[in-house]
Amino acid sequence: MDIKERNRAYNKYVNAKIPKTRPWPTLFNSFWVGGLICLLGQGINDLLLYLFPNISEQSAWAYTLIILIFLAALLTGIGVYDKLGKFAGGGTIVPITGFSNSITSPSVEFKSEGIVYGICVKMFTIAGPVIVFGVLSSALVGLIYYIVYLFI
Repeated sequence: MDIKERNRAYNKYVNAKIPKTRPWPTLFNSFWVGGLICLLGQGINDLLLYLFPNISEQSAWAYTLIILIFLAALLTGIGVYDKLGKFAGGGTIVPITGFSNSITSPSVEFKSEGIVYGICVKMFTIAGPVIVFGVLSSALVGLIYYIVYLFI
C-alpha cells in the first residue's frame, strides 16, 4: 500500500468518525445563545446602575464582568455550561464567559489529582498562554506609547 492509498484510507476513516452536524440550526443556536449571554450582561449592568445610582458606569461594567465570570464558572462546575456549549457551539464562546469556562473546565476535570497538581496547574493550561501574551503585548504597547509620548 503506497502513501496515497494510506492517506485515502485514513481520510475515509476520519470522515466516518467525525460527528455529523447540521450547519444552519447550529449557526442559529450559536447566534441566539451568544446574543442571550450578551443581553444578560447588559441587563446585569443596567440593573446595577438602577439599584446603585451613585456607582459609575465604569465600576458597573467591572462588577458586571465579575458577575458573568462567576456565573460561567458556576455553570461549568455544575455541568450546565458544557451542555449549553454542545447545544449552541460557538455562541458560548462570548469572550468573558468563554474564557471563564476555559479556566474552570480543566480544573474541574482534573480535581481528582489534588489541589496543586490538579486544580491549580491544569487551570492555566489553556488560559496561561492567553494571559502571558496579553500581559506581554500590553507591556509592549505601553512601552511604545511611552517612547512616542516622550518624544512628542
